[in-house]
Amino acid sequence: MTIRPDPTFHASPRLAMEAAPETFAYTVLLCPDFSKPDALAVIDVDPKSGDYGNIVHQITMPNTGDEFHHFGWNACSSALSPLTGHAHQERRFLIIPGLRSSRIYIVDTHPHPTKAKIHKIIEPEEVFAKTGYSRPHTVHCGPEGIYISTLGGGGADGTDGPPGVFIMDCETFDILGRWEIERGPQEKHYDFWWNLPRDYMVSSEWALPPQFEGGIVPEELLSNKYGHTLHFWDLRERRHAQSIDIGANHQMSLEVRPAHDPTREYGFLGVVVDTTNLEGSIWTWWRDNGKFHAEKTATIPAEPADADDLPELLKGFGAVPPLVTDIDLSMDDRFLYVACWGTGEMRQYDVSDPRKPELTGSVHIGGITRKTPHPNGNPFGGGPQMVEISRDSKRVYFTNSLYSTWDQQFYPDGLPGAQVLAHAGETGGLTIAEDYWVDFPDGYAAHQIRLEGGDCSTDSFCYPSV
Repeated sequence: MTIRPDPTFHASPRLAMEAAPETFAYTVLLCPDFSKPDALAVIDVDPKSGDYGNIVHQITMPNTGDEFHHFGWNACSSALSPLTGHAHQERRFLIIPGLRSSRIYIVDTHPHPTKAKIHKIIEPEEVFAKTGYSRPHTVHCGPEGIYISTLGGGGADGTDGPPGVFIMDCETFDILGRWEIERGPQEKHYDFWWNLPRDYMVSSEWALPPQFEGGIVPEELLSNKYGHTLHFWDLRERRHAQSIDIGANHQMSLEVRPAHDPTREYGFLGVVVDTTNLEGSIWTWWRDNGKFHAEKTATIPAEPADADDLPELLKGFGAVPPLVTDIDLSMDDRFLYVACWGTGEMRQYDVSDPRKPELTGSVHIGGITRKTPHPNGNPFGGGPQMVEISRDSKRVYFTNSLYSTWDQQFYPDGLPGAQVLAHAGETGGLTIAEDYWVDFPDGYAAHQIRLEGGDCSTDSFCYPSV
């Protein structure tokens, strides 16, 4: 608790962009064969430092089999909400769920990132008992607590009831209970985010645990049984308000990215694959007169390939799907970054007109058949996956692992953990930095990144930019 608001809390996106740049990044590491515990790596990202691009601290967890995936802060700029804010909280603790174990670690980053340590461990039994949910996934710091989405309901396989969202106390880290009062037709879950002043939340769908834990299930995919619906919620009343089915062939509606400026009632959705042609797509949603709408606004085609160069899963298709597995929106709401994990491409779109994205930048690294090396000559297993953007929107960090069993299906030769950086031009364009390459310890894959002081997929804002 502080007397004054944390200086990393910003009232508006523009003020966040003007803040000092990040000097440390946090990246979760998973052990794909579960032979050793997962870990959190602290990376020096200060170009003036002699340790630039190196791991300067690592926390290895006491358990195996957690499968770290997404994580987030205990508090952020949403704490400045004029109605229910906790303005005197600190952006201090990282909330790291084990997607496979349902265990949650609370990591204290004070007094310094290089001295970060485990503060508390919440065992899965507490998650099950207090929520009826399992497989915790996305973490968002809200104005009155920590929100965590889940991919599983109850029972051993996570299919005893639908998954949902639960809330943790942002001071004690006690689990308070389910968020939903009226669920409506929502049966699957993945990502979620909101527009706080406009009082709505949006959520997306991936799959139920039997559809992803053992790897992608081809029969389920080709039968269009993965998620393909956007859900909109009344945030204050905690009730389902509207669904938009984007079409069963648009399989796996994953990351949702609302505009950062709360006066802008629109956002973006990344869709992994269209089962009719293997393309990936970007969708724009918006609200007009109280009703939400969504339309496909950009497509990314599959790349033809020789069956001999493809993993078993794709041989029959004779092509590499782009596999849009993550998207991120710059703080000024101008550029949308799209990670094409299959083709090994990071795309940059100008979304100044949110319903007419224009491709303005592209870099290739990795890829199922391209196998493009890093500019420094190092091989890059996998492709661009989790992407994070600096607050000033100049630096785009990304890693290469999706999920352990899916990694093995699409990249059977393995993908050692790697993290790279691309520089973004003020008017568009991307260039991979030759001097930034993070080597992770052997046996680890790298997933989501969080930046010191917040980043473009962490904070939500209560006041418009001027």
